[in-house]
Amino acid sequence: MRHDGQVSEDRADDPTPETSGVSAPNETADPKGTDSDSAVARPVKPLKTRLLIAIAAVILLFDLVTKIVVVHFVKPGNPIEIFGDVVTLRLVRNPGAAFSMATGMTWLLTVVAVAVVIGVIKIGRTLRSPWWALGLGLVLGGALGNLIDRFFRAPGPFQGHVVDFVSVGWWPVFNVADSSIVCGAILLVVLSLFGFEPNGERVTKSESDAAKKADS
Repeated sequence: MRHDGQVSEDRADDPTPETSGVSAPNETADPKGTDSDSAVARPVKPLKTRLLIAIAAVILLFDLVTKIVVVHFVKPGNPIEIFGDVVTLRLVRNPGAAFSMATGMTWLLTVVAVAVVIGVIKIGRTLRSPWWALGLGLVLGGALGNLIDRFFRAPGPFQGHVVDFVSVGWWPVFNVADSSIVCGAILLVVLSLFGFEPNGERVTKSESDAAKKADS
């Protein structure tokens, strides 16, 4: 109001604009709502399918070569001593599973081996853990090595006897494929126990318990 009693049209300088009652979006944004946006996405690990195939190929090749050499040079009933009587090369035709188990179920073991190969290949298509690639590669290479014997050795397809030749003390005679399958299976069990997943991530015990509670 002016000194003469009339209302002045001039207004005091207001630092706040007329729309100051409405907060700017950036000022009123809830920081909790932006947590997911500000979180840094985990980098996607590369597939390890080629590593799995490479390991399986090496095991398969080593198994085939050793069997061919043993069949050619070692005669049945005439073992070759490596370390006295403790470690010998002894040619044995095995109709059973690894370490001469289930000798009367050759055809069933063949079907199981085919199922194992298919299962490993299916998992390998999405595999991102190098340790799982190693374990599955050992199992795949060993399974293929013995499976080739089942199909192409006497007495015939699905009934072929596997060539075993490594004899260590009292342990049943085995081959490269048998030891590869066992080592690969042990590695996979250890990885599962310690929470290592095929996708390359590791699930801790607390995360696993929380997931189970959420599912229930």
